[in-house]
Amino acid sequence: MKIPTTLKHKPVIVSDNYEQVDGRMANHTDAKGLSLGLAQWNDRGKVDISAKVWRYTGEKWSRQSEELPLHRVLDLSILICRSLEHFREAYRYEHMYDPNQPLIDRVGLQGDAMNVAICTDNDKINEDIKLFSQALSDDGELLGERLRTLSSLLKEMGY
Repeated sequence: MKIPTTLKHKPVIVSDNYEQVDGRMANHTDAKGLSLGLAQWNDRGKVDISAKVWRYTGEKWSRQSEELPLHRVLDLSILICRSLEHFREAYRYEHMYDPNQPLIDRVGLQGDAMNVAICTDNDKINEDIKLFSQALSDDGELLGERLRTLSSLLKEMGY
């Protein structure tokens, strides 16, 4: 299925077979493609690039398709990596984190730092964190494959 090119997001680079590699949902997903292109929120004279997940309901392209600026995609990747690192050692804590120190890390970005923390505002955090940890464990092979690929590409690029 071809990603639409007549909508506000203008694809430049596409993965039009994403449904075949969408993790555990491969071949059973509404996420049909990924694209990098010109963002739908561009103003005249200002061009931003965004990443988009294209969802298809079986009848039409979904309004639930997501579009993110590239720096947010990378920020999410940083958040994922730092979270995975936390959960490698989380077994040391009774509730998989230190309730007295829910801040896991501050990752330096642009002269400040992005907080990475356990969401203690969640009133079911002790249950939800166990479910989250189990899901990370269940998806370990899927995530590991993607992280190794990303690591290899970053090294190849000199990072």
